[in-house]
Amino acid sequence: MPQTAPAPRTGRARGSRPRWWTELPLIVVVYAAYSAGRLMARGDVSTAVDHGLAILRVEKLLHINAEHPLNRLFTEHASLGIPADFAYASLHYLVTPAILVWLWKRRPPHYRIARTWLLVSTLIGLVGFTLLPTCPPRLLAAGHGFVDTMSQYGSYGWWGGEASAPRGLGGLTNQYAAMPSLHVGWSLWCGVMLWRCGRGWPAKVAGVAYPLVTTVVVMGTANHYFLDAAAGAAVMGLGLALARPALRLADGVRDRVGKRSSAPAASPAGSMTESPAESPAESLAESPVGTGTAPIVSDGCETSAGERIPRQPGRGGHPDDTAATVVGSAATARPATADDGAPAAAR
Repeated sequence: MPQTAPAPRTGRARGSRPRWWTELPLIVVVYAAYSAGRLMARGDVSTAVDHGLAILRVEKLLHINAEHPLNRLFTEHASLGIPADFAYASLHYLVTPAILVWLWKRRPPHYRIARTWLLVSTLIGLVGFTLLPTCPPRLLAAGHGFVDTMSQYGSYGWWGGEASAPRGLGGLTNQYAAMPSLHVGWSLWCGVMLWRCGRGWPAKVAGVAYPLVTTVVVMGTANHYFLDAAAGAAVMGLGLALARPALRLADGVRDRVGKRSSAPAASPAGSMTESPAESPAESLAESPVGTGTAPIVSDGCETSAGERIPRQPGRGGHPDDTAATVVGSAATARPATADDGAPAAAR
């Protein structure tokens, strides 16, 4: 009866918590690629300034240039400007990984799709930085009415005059990677996760408040335009649409790799293949009638009564005993009857 070979185990069950030693390298590699690509996508300064001015003109035309009044408010009131600078320089790098770890630890069924959504959206944002380098409002000429609050309140924090990078590390950041705003995009991801996976009204309130506050902060500190924030939300929407196809593609590749690696160990079930030559021990074990006895090698040939095979030893191991052996064999092989006409000794 053919036996079905067990299916190879190609990974953990869907919805289970992934192993941290596979997740951590994945996230580190993607973020390192994002950071390196962000640095390389600096572009030409004049081109970035032109893009920034074009965005500002569109916003003024649509009367959505909310960054102007917010920047004046943060500049005139240090009680608003300083906390906003701290929020811009830190929350982006603290809240997002904290929620990612929380999902991995407490909400395993939601983790893989949420992680894939975040990573895909981040890579899409990198494409935007490369194709559309944009000068943020704080780096425009003073005549456009913006003040760099992070430079104004720099003595209160660890950042320097170059974005949110620590002092002396401004060269490690791309100040023209403003379109789209991933500060807003990542905060929107955090808000959705808190709303969907959190329990109780505090999680719901935080899920709504965090992306809204982040949007106000990035405009009030003159780091982003309103359209940058809108583009960040659009990138997250596109990333959400591509997350499930990307996850299915990754699962398919993983399953194929797992099956290929386990193929040599698995035997094909029920296949009609030529069996290897049997050893004498195996032939002896499989008798024609299935009883485990040795097969008859005489092929139907029998000796006559009283006939002796040359040099066949007898029962005592000497050639002289062969006659008695032959007689005994004949008596056993041919049961005597009363009228067979054979001598009494043969019977």
